Amino acid sequence: MTGFGRAEGALDGWTWAVEARSVNGRNLEVRFRGPNGFDNLERLTKAAAQTRLARGQVTVGVQARRAEGDVSALRVNEAVLARYLALANQLAEEGATPPSADGLLGLRGVLDLEEFVDDPEARAAVETAMAATIEQALDALKVSREREGDQLRPVIEAFVDRIAALTATSAIEAEAQTAAVRDRFARRMAELVPDTPGLQDRIVLEAAALATKADVREELDRLTAHVASARLLLDQPPAGRKLDFLVQEFMREANTLCSKSATTALTAVGLDLKAVIEQLREQVQNVE
Repeated sequence: MTGFGRAEGALDGWTWAVEARSVNGRNLEVRFRGPNGFDNLERLTKAAAQTRLARGQVTVGVQARRAEGDVSALRVNEAVLARYLALANQLAEEGATPPSADGLLGLRGVLDLEEFVDDPEARAAVETAMAATIEQALDALKVSREREGDQLRPVIEAFVDRIAALTATSAIEAEAQTAAVRDRFARRMAELVPDTPGLQDRIVLEAAALATKADVREELDRLTAHVASARLLLDQPPAGRKLDFLVQEFMREANTLCSKSATTALTAVGLDLKAVIEQLREQVQNVE
């Protein structure tokens, strides 16, 4: 969900640049920073982001600048200039250097910069143009995120394939559990109560009960189904939230598999499975 987009625009003496960037986030969170006086931009930005993105912490910043007023906006305060000129002439008669035009114009109060009166319609037009530029930056951000997703997909697919392979290995190891449970229980019973009448029948019944508790076929079936779901979701973006949930289900089945394991071999496979699922979870955090 990381990405960056930038766009620029200009209208009626205004120039601006928009930068949109995002990092990972469970839900979509949009933060906006913009110029004063353009109050609708934040609302428009959030709406535009929601139509393009599903997850991530998104920050949109607008840097705007208006050109300085030209010389036509300057006004000579003739009353102040006349007073300065009269004083300068008086000093010149006493031997002082006559004043220059640029010197007089540089005196305080001679030049007034007429206050800029903002036209509401013009400002609204600029705001609309800025909003269009924000959409361009968000489009670029989306393209950037999609490019990252294309690079990430093979990584996620490899983890899903690894989970499928470990699930198949678990199924092979699980087939040996019934015999392992029966042999272990038989040895234990023979040590505790040797030569007891009906011992073999008791061993068979108890071993069957223990084997039932250690049956992991249901967990393996669900893991296989989750693998199929994960592969399907990768072809149906946006799938980040659904993959988040699916990873939790993967881990739940792997934990149950380990708790039911009656052999060290199956436990080892279950631990490997949990490690791969955790790696998958870390990568899914980057998926929209």
